Amino acid sequence: MSDLSLHDLSKKMAKLDFTMMATRSPNGTLTARPMSNNGDVEYQGDSYFFAYQNSRKITDLRADPHVTLSYTGAVGMLGGPPLFVTVEGAAALIEDKGAFADHWTKDLDRYFPEGIDTPGIVMIRVDAKAIRYWDGSDEGEITI
Repeated sequence: MSDLSLHDLSKKMAKLDFTMMATRSPNGTLTARPMSNNGDVEYQGDSYFFAYQNSRKITDLRADPHVTLSYTGAVGMLGGPPLFVTVEGAAALIEDKGAFADHWTKDLDRYFPEGIDTPGIVMIRVDAKAIRYWDGSDEGEITI
């Protein structure tokens, strides 16, 4: 069992762009979908994503803000050992364009053609409560 700091884990996570975000729907079923952190990887325990207000994930989060994020990827030279990270947390829905700008990258224009002024856009901030990680020979948990 390892005792990585959040800062150390953040460095390992820097190249993990995609996560599967699991939410619970109002009827109780679990659903997961891929989400990109859009290169916003200076990880401090919060994750940021963008979505449309009328999407199923937003309906799910309004009913139950608890989420699990599941990251995986190769790290190190020549791929190195795989890194698996799960984040348990609570989602907050942000509608402030100033906050959007703090986490916006040009790659998002593909999905939101009017940038932060795209009608119906919302930012999801997931506040981590617990983070678990495995990297082939090391594992641990960080409670925030």
